[in-house]
Amino acid sequence: MQYKKVCVIGLGYIGLPTASTFAANGLQVHGVDINPNVISTLKNGGIHVIEPGLQALVTRGIDSGNLTISETPRPADAYIIAVPTPFLDDAQGSFNGHTYRLADMRAVKSATESIAPYLQKGNLVVLESTSPPRTTIDLVCPILERSGFTAGSDFFLAYSPERVLPGKIIQELIENARVIGGIDQPSAEAGRDLYAHFVKGEIILTDATTAEMVKLMENTYRDVNIGIANEFSKIAQRFGVDIWEAILIANLHPRVKILNPGPGVGGHCISVDPWFFVEAAPDLTELISAARHVNDSQPHFVFEMINATLGNELDGKHIAVLGLAFKPDVDDLRESPAIEVAKLLKNAGANVIGYEPYKIDAEIPGIRVTASFEDAIADADLLVLLVGHRQFKELDPLKVGKLTSTRLAFDTVGGWDIQAWTAAGFKLIRLGGGNHN
Repeated sequence: MQYKKVCVIGLGYIGLPTASTFAANGLQVHGVDINPNVISTLKNGGIHVIEPGLQALVTRGIDSGNLTISETPRPADAYIIAVPTPFLDDAQGSFNGHTYRLADMRAVKSATESIAPYLQKGNLVVLESTSPPRTTIDLVCPILERSGFTAGSDFFLAYSPERVLPGKIIQELIENARVIGGIDQPSAEAGRDLYAHFVKGEIILTDATTAEMVKLMENTYRDVNIGIANEFSKIAQRFGVDIWEAILIANLHPRVKILNPGPGVGGHCISVDPWFFVEAAPDLTELISAARHVNDSQPHFVFEMINATLGNELDGKHIAVLGLAFKPDVDDLRESPAIEVAKLLKNAGANVIGYEPYKIDAEIPGIRVTASFEDAIADADLLVLLVGHRQFKELDPLKVGKLTSTRLAFDTVGGWDIQAWTAAGFKLIRLGGGNHN
């Protein structure tokens, strides 16, 4: 198939890099987003997503005329749906007394409906949004067929999940293997022809529901493994064991690779995707559900440790929380466990000052976020490392000691060397550290 015009619905962390990468490879790309601030930012030459190489790619696309932006779709040869699939805020599911989160598919539904009036024979529609199994077949397909065209015979329909790492999105869009699941073989092959414009990695063809499963399985696998690490940290704390030492020793076994614990699991993938399995098959997902509950409870465990560190007297204490992103070295705050910890501290009466070097203008209700590291720690009673950003891990504790009067620090990610911080006069407590240095 020959594709010259592509319409991308949703210009977020995946949609914008995807649209600009297609444009950089000579296709005429029209990007669509319903957020007027996003449209305004892009039309004024800026970007709303911080990602290495993205600004240059977007600028080149717009300047060349290959990339246009608006709030509504236009006729195209191929349509890509890359909108968010968050949780419903006002509803939960329940099975055998256990609750689980429900996917909010309204954005996918709305995006699909916006495409239908423009659909023509021979078009290709690709869903990229992470979705519960059978979304392509059971939700997207019936909406598109209201156009009078039939999927498979009149137009092609496929699912192709993003599988990229924030901070390396552009690189991995191009170099990673790409999974394309069609509702039939011709649809999968049409998807391959489209993404072959820039994908250098292997392109693997399968059916749509398998592709949906693959995406969810990858992130669920990681969530379960993080869950056991977080549970190990709780057990270690109870029995006075340093979990970081224990993991280091256990991983010397050639068939063991335990991940590191932390304050929880965040982001719009690992903390979300496993619930799609639980929602789709609550009677078959006991382990997946248990891991989600473990990881969702980890911020509360961290909070209790911090509370104990300050003698169960948080009211009026000044606490500097270092890092608000969901993972190191990115600006993404979505579903961040660091923010959850900060809110728990605030609700307990602490004066919380947050510092996020990758998003100094972050706005979090009830939390004062400062653009200055020095300002964040100056009057602190406790320093809390919540995200292992490179600049935090490389801090010189001797220099930090000159910027703050406190000598009490709490490390939730194993990012600070105990000997160095102790030598600098700090009492450093670590998550799962067994209450000893």
